[in-house]
Amino acid sequence: MLVGGLPRGLKASIFIVLHTAAYSPGILPEILERAGPLPASNALDWEAIRPGHIYVAPPDYHLLLERSGYVRITRGPKENRFRPAVDPLFRSAAHAFSPRVIGVILTGWLDDGTAGLRAVKERGGTAVVQDPEEAHAPSMPLNAIRHVEVDHRLPLAEIAPLLVRLTNAPAGEEGVYPVSKEMETEVKIAREDNALQSGILKWGEPSIYACPECHGVLLQLKEGDNVRFRCHTGHAYSVDTLLAEFTERTEESLWNAIRSIEESVLLMRHLASHFSEHPNDTSAEVFLEKAREAQQRAEIVRQTVMQHEKLSKPAT
Repeated sequence: MLVGGLPRGLKASIFIVLHTAAYSPGILPEILERAGPLPASNALDWEAIRPGHIYVAPPDYHLLLERSGYVRITRGPKENRFRPAVDPLFRSAAHAFSPRVIGVILTGWLDDGTAGLRAVKERGGTAVVQDPEEAHAPSMPLNAIRHVEVDHRLPLAEIAPLLVRLTNAPAGEEGVYPVSKEMETEVKIAREDNALQSGILKWGEPSIYACPECHGVLLQLKEGDNVRFRCHTGHAYSVDTLLAEFTERTEESLWNAIRSIEESVLLMRHLASHFSEHPNDTSAEVFLEKAREAQQRAEIVRQTVMQHEKLSKPAT
């Protein structure tokens, strides 16, 4: 594990985001403390940043950094379907500390962290990525490499020594890389500011797609060769995450269709049974025939569900 290779007295603070469910018990700091010499804890709102300490994003909270040297935990809009998400942390760190930031992306599915790592580079920071060839889930490292000018691509075992060397070297000059208005807006949104009032509409073109979370119109944000989406309430999606969400919503809709059809089959069979008690009434056969036809339609939809493929790009 990376933290096991970090020495006591490290001249830097470590901030970690792990995609977890909102009801997770939040025991990652205990695991990290057993793995290495550095103290670790779930971050507290407005806690002072201390060198040689590991701060973990608590379940269901974004972890952000402030220029004043404090940690923030917020319940800002989800990004890439998660809270906490990596992008808000990287973006706020870049906004607050510019060249002093080292962004590290390890194994993980889809592409959370890519936009945030781009923000780190935009402010003169350093981008480090685990070698995808050894990553259990290579999607996050691969997407970062695809869209960001990465400084270091290394096996996991070599990242801790690199971080020690980088933190002992002088940081770049402050003030050389200005904060863009777009970054300022997105940091405000993660801090729980109103996305609309923060000016999100200025930085994207309205798309024809609806936000899976709140059904508002998604704005398309272009960053070099990369494209992202945000709605006016603040939810954010990368391309892969949005496609993954559409995949799940489509499957959910198909299962709802199957349920609805099969409920009508049950009703028609019940009615057929009722009318079969009256020999001169032909309604029973009519309802049985309709039930057979409906069951056939349900089977067609069921086969569609089974063959429904993931829309997000495979990790290659």
